[in-house]
Amino acid sequence: MIKKIVIAIVYISTIGMYAQDGTVSPYSFFGIGDLKNVSTVENQMMGGIGVYADSIHLNLNNPAAYGKLGLQIMDKEGLVTYTAGVSNKQYQLKSFFEEEKSSITSFDYLALGFSVGKGLGMGFGIMPYTSVGYNLMDEKTTAEGSLTNLYAGQGGLNRVFYSVGYEIIKDLSVGATINFNFGTLESERLQQIDGIQFGTFDRRTSRINGFDFNYALNYTPIIKDKYRFHSSVRINTQGNLVAENDRQIGSFSVATGNNIEEVEVNLASQNLRNTELKIPTTTTLGIGYGEDLKWFVGAEYSFQGMSAFENTFLGADSVQYEDASSYALGAFFTPDHDSFTNYFKRVTYRAGLRLDKTGMLVNDVDINNFGITFGLGLPLGRSFSNLNLGFEFGKKGTTRANLIEESYFKFNVGLSLNDRWFQKRKIN
Repeated sequence: MIKKIVIAIVYISTIGMYAQDGTVSPYSFFGIGDLKNVSTVENQMMGGIGVYADSIHLNLNNPAAYGKLGLQIMDKEGLVTYTAGVSNKQYQLKSFFEEEKSSITSFDYLALGFSVGKGLGMGFGIMPYTSVGYNLMDEKTTAEGSLTNLYAGQGGLNRVFYSVGYEIIKDLSVGATINFNFGTLESERLQQIDGIQFGTFDRRTSRINGFDFNYALNYTPIIKDKYRFHSSVRINTQGNLVAENDRQIGSFSVATGNNIEEVEVNLASQNLRNTELKIPTTTTLGIGYGEDLKWFVGAEYSFQGMSAFENTFLGADSVQYEDASSYALGAFFTPDHDSFTNYFKRVTYRAGLRLDKTGMLVNDVDINNFGITFGLGLPLGRSFSNLNLGFEFGKKGTTRANLIEESYFKFNVGLSLNDRWFQKRKIN
């Protein structure tokens, strides 16, 4: 067991270095990048809802769920769960005039959770929080000639977290997560006029870090003997991030691409050397109904005061922010989790859908995201471990107002592995 823990810690340290550049979305140009889904494959395939909790899976966006670990398995107190996920996302980017296809494979999360006593669970892990990855071109006709702006960005923020959940009385659980977010955002603009041998560049870098907290309350009473009502309230507090910024401007040769002149901008004189980024509080309300280990259906609503957000250093003139909201539905069905004769009866079938109003207005147009999800939870042998496969079809943005419509297909693979925590040796 200790060897497994050491290996997990090494993986967390090494994979974290590569948990960036997980997007090619043009909308990662705005804010602090493209926000990643913070849930496991199991939850993502139910529309991303986090109201459901059980004893053998980690729920990364609901810390109160850690109090459930091991509770439904009478001989598994001290259960430890390892979970990891990767995804491949296929993009079709379409403007009013042309289309382009791209894809990217990214690490999604790595976490470990364990029960340390009846009703008490803890966990920790790492995941990408935001990703930046875009290459955009804007052409205009001016009195001097054809003006071309090339925009490129990369980087993103990672997140390490520690969670604890506790069932304070029967069917009532509370939990909390502390998140530390860190990473680097880089952007560059190249500008050139047709027929002129020199162009100009503007490069900006922000090294960002800061904390936020997630609090949760779950109430899951039994109704009518075997049916359970699920409810949750989750509050992700305001993220207080600080950024250390650099900016270089200069000129380059259009023919060779080599820099002709480069100047370090004195940001301190503009009060931009160190800036604050405040990610507004998100509140999520969830309800659901089902039969333990058999079936479940649930819904969630989230809202966030994004109208208060601004990025004074990397902000764009074409974007404004208004309050954001999200609606999600999700369900699962397991025909017979104890079946000895039919493997497919032990398979868990999941499906969901979600609609996200991101809060971004680009060129005065709302940027929304809609996704349909479904997937399978495949048992590994007769253990409580499983391989989770997920699929998502979605669309973000629009071709209106010279914008880009982003259609995507996402394929997820996740592992949820269960073991005993410090199992005692038996001496004959």
